[in-house]
Amino acid sequence: MKNLPKSRYRRTAIIVTAAVLLLILALTVLDQRLLVRRYTVETDELAAPVRLALITDLHSCSYGENQSSLIDAIRAQNPDALLLGGDIFDDVIDDTNTEQFLSGIADRYPCYYVTGNHEYWGGGTRFAQQMELLAQYGVTVMENDTRTVTVRGETLLLGGIDDPEAYRVQAAPDDHNAYIAAQSAPDSVFSVHLDALSDIAADAGCSVLLSHRPEYFDRYAETDFDLVLCGHAHGGQWRIPFLLNGVYAPHQGVLPRYAGGRYDENGTTMIVSRGLARETTWVPRIFNRPELVIIDIVPKSNS
Repeated sequence: MKNLPKSRYRRTAIIVTAAVLLLILALTVLDQRLLVRRYTVETDELAAPVRLALITDLHSCSYGENQSSLIDAIRAQNPDALLLGGDIFDDVIDDTNTEQFLSGIADRYPCYYVTGNHEYWGGGTRFAQQMELLAQYGVTVMENDTRTVTVRGETLLLGGIDDPEAYRVQAAPDDHNAYIAAQSAPDSVFSVHLDALSDIAADAGCSVLLSHRPEYFDRYAETDFDLVLCGHAHGGQWRIPFLLNGVYAPHQGVLPRYAGGRYDENGTTMIVSRGLARETTWVPRIFNRPELVIIDIVPKSNS
């Protein structure tokens, strides 16, 4: 058999190389593996570091058998407390994966939870069942209130605020005026609770607010909270590294300002997780790996 001409080999090599590069690009663009993202926040209010893990927007998605990959990632970071920032449950798929996650972490760490919009979208009966599940695993549900959290001898004030959807679906039916106000102006009701929590934070040392929604950052920056932790935006779903932080986020729309990352204003730091939702999203994540967020709050350096 005669040897193939060199030009034929060259074309074949180019085609194979191009195919491999396209495959690598596709795997990178659509990478759905869990990413651990770390932030460090300095404060004058602590003498020793505190490590928090922020888990948002799980939407009952699967992370291996019995949620092992997510649970193992958390254990490897050895956090002092877990903060569950809403949409841990989903309104469509069942709660099996979420329950497996809770059973794997709740007896190992103090856990604090605030609602997201999807918990409410599942309806009143299912919402009650989900809250019972959290109680079963000893998770503290924050409902427009605060807790004093002590770890490693250090004390934090933790505030937790309900998602604004609460005021659409939970307004007292025997108070018609309150119900109408909650339906038509949930932001106003949310703002009232936020101000009340801020008044408590004003008299505290290091203070952290757990809230599902990042789009209220201008309001958070007016409060006395030092650190605000959010989710909800799903990282803007599609990203272009170094150019575009996100294409679309719920309640922010196209080119969201707070898709994911760290934001600082008026002495307040907000950290937005890109969340853990993957198979429940209506479009795939692009250049936007699901993430477990670790926040180290450390004493401010004197240097």
